[in-house]
Amino acid sequence: MSFNTLGLSPALLKAIKKQNYTTASPIQEKAIPLILQGKDILASAQTGTGKTAGFTLPTLQLLSQQHPTNKRSVRALVLTPTRELAAQVYHNVKQYSEFLNLSSAVIFGGVNQKPQVAQLKQGVDMLVATPGRLIDLQNQGFLSLSKIEILILDEADRMLDMGFLRDIERIIRQLPSKRQNLMFSATFSKQIKTLANGILSQPAYVEVTPENSTVDSINQKVYRVAKGKKAGLIIKLIKDGNWQQALVFTRTKHGANNLCKKMIKAGITAAAIHGNKSQGARTKALSSFKNGSIRILVATDIAARGLDIPLLPHVVNFELPNISEDYVHRIGRTGRAGASGEAISLVSADETQYLKDIEKLVRLKIPKQIIEGFEPDPNASTVPEKQGGGRRQTVKTNSNPRTNKQKASRKY
Repeated sequence: MSFNTLGLSPALLKAIKKQNYTTASPIQEKAIPLILQGKDILASAQTGTGKTAGFTLPTLQLLSQQHPTNKRSVRALVLTPTRELAAQVYHNVKQYSEFLNLSSAVIFGGVNQKPQVAQLKQGVDMLVATPGRLIDLQNQGFLSLSKIEILILDEADRMLDMGFLRDIERIIRQLPSKRQNLMFSATFSKQIKTLANGILSQPAYVEVTPENSTVDSINQKVYRVAKGKKAGLIIKLIKDGNWQQALVFTRTKHGANNLCKKMIKAGITAAAIHGNKSQGARTKALSSFKNGSIRILVATDIAARGLDIPLLPHVVNFELPNISEDYVHRIGRTGRAGASGEAISLVSADETQYLKDIEKLVRLKIPKQIIEGFEPDPNASTVPEKQGGGRRQTVKTNSNPRTNKQKASRKY
C-alpha cells in the first residue's frame, strides 16, 4: 500500500519521499490509520519491520494539527529502553518532521545533560527519552509531563526485561489521565499484556507476523563445538568466508571484551559494545562498524537493542541466549529489506537445552554441522551453566507473581 493512501499530510508525504520510501510496510499500513483515529494500540512487530515510522508519522501529524503555543510543552513522549534506540528514533523524528513546524529532542544518560537541558528550555513538542534520564531531569525541574497528549512505549518487552517497570509506573503517574497510548513490542508476552491492561484504554491489537516467528530470508545454521574452541571457530569462519561485516552476540559484557581481544589478536578488526562502555565509545564503535573500518561488532543483547544496521549479512550467536525470544530478536537483524542473511549459532554441550527451547519457539529444526578440528566435547555436561549478570538477576528479582500482578494491574 502506498503512503499516499494512509491519510498522511502533504508535509509528511514530502519528507517520506525525500527518504525514498514509497510503499508502507505491513505494520505501518495497519498502525498509522488507527493512530490517526486517536485509538490506543498494542502493536507487535519484529525488528526491522518499520515500526518506528509506524508510530512517528501519525504522532507528528496529530501534533501538527494544533498550532504550538509560544512556550512549547512536551506533548508527545517516546520512551525507549536504550540510548542507541533513543538516538535512532530521534533521528527518524527529525527526518519526518523536516517540513513541519514542530520541535523535537532526545534525552538519555551517559552524556552531559547540559545540552539536553538547553534544548528542553527552548521548548519541545515531541520528546524521545530513556526512563532514567527523563526522571532525573524531571526531578531537577527541567521538564514537565503535565501536557502529554500521546505516550509511546517502544520495545516495551525490553524495558520490562531491563527492570524499568517501576520507572514506567513513576513516569505514567505524572501524565494526564486523558491521553493516547501506543505500545510497541517485539512479542505479546503475558507480562506485556498485563502491562497493557493497566495503561491502554480499549486498545486495537496490531500484529503483522506470527508470534516469535523468524524471517524466511534468514539462513539459520548451528555449529556444534566444544566450549573452549568457539573463539577459534568463529575466527576461522570469518577468515575463510572473508566476512566484511558481522554482528556477534555474547551473553555477558566480560565475554564480549574477551572475544573482541582474541579477534584483534588474530588480525580481525573488531569492537565491543555493552553497558559498561561509555556512550562515546559505543557511538564510535557503531560508526566504525557501519562505515566498514571495523568488520566485527561484538555485543550483548541489551547494548544491541535498537541498533539500526541496514543489510547486515551475518549474525552470530557466539553463545545462545538463555531466553528463547532473544534469539528471534538477534537474528532479525539480518535478512532485512528483502536481502538474504545468515544467522549462525555456536552451540556447546551446556547450551543443548537452550537450543531445544529455541527450536520449539521458532518451530524449526535448525541444521547442525561439525567442523573438523572444532568438534564438540563428548564428555562435557549438558547442564546449563548458572548465568550471572543483569539479565538473570532482573528476571529473578521480578519473579514474585503476586508482586508483579500488584504492580502491573495498577491503573496508572
